[in-house]
Amino acid sequence: MTYIIKMTKISKNRKKNLRKFEQQKQYSLPDAAKLVKEITTTKFDASVDIDVRLGVDPRKANQMVRGIVTLPHGTGKDKKILVICTPDKEDEAKAAGADFIGMDDYIEKIQGGWTDTDVIITMPSLMNKIGKLGKILGPRGLMPNPKTGTVTMEVGKAVKEIKSGKIDFKVDKSGIIHTSIGKVSFEPEKLIDNAKEFLHTVIKLKPASAKGTYIKSIYISSTMSPSVQIEPKSVEI
Repeated sequence: MTYIIKMTKISKNRKKNLRKFEQQKQYSLPDAAKLVKEITTTKFDASVDIDVRLGVDPRKANQMVRGIVTLPHGTGKDKKILVICTPDKEDEAKAAGADFIGMDDYIEKIQGGWTDTDVIITMPSLMNKIGKLGKILGPRGLMPNPKTGTVTMEVGKAVKEIKSGKIDFKVDKSGIIHTSIGKVSFEPEKLIDNAKEFLHTVIKLKPASAKGTYIKSIYISSTMSPSVQIEPKSVEI
């Protein structure tokens, strides 16, 4: 039997960008932030992402790393927020800038397959209704959670925080945290500030049961760009 192996062709731009840095080298955070801007050739304003591999076992409850952080300069993305609340809280949510506001009407829409929102905020008293939507919202990362501040009586405050750059993150099954820290259009200093705020939060959340090296690797990249490796010691506190 003959097997045909199809090789992926590397574009001229990608080859050119790969020559601008050493893929195996670990760069300082400031140098890495500047490099990502240099090696991004997309015509749109690409997101800048950061991936952190941790020395934890996510299968163990006492080594799960999850948290929230407000990026100093925001993410550069205007997140669409749905607030599921009682009528007396609708004005508060609207004044804070929520994109969608309602209760039973939106619960029915979600049951019908509608999920055109980035974040859902609700009240503790309505979680019994929201819980029924777990199979739809869970896989999409939209399920409200008190730990991320999306189940609260202060719906207006929650909306404002998310609009201003508050994000939540969680280590995946492979021990990696992946999140966005801005846009390529950001000045390097803003990307550096956002990355530091995020990484310092991750470091503070180190589980007491985690042994050995906690931050194993850090990579920064933009949409469709090569990844640049960051020296972990350059950001540790």
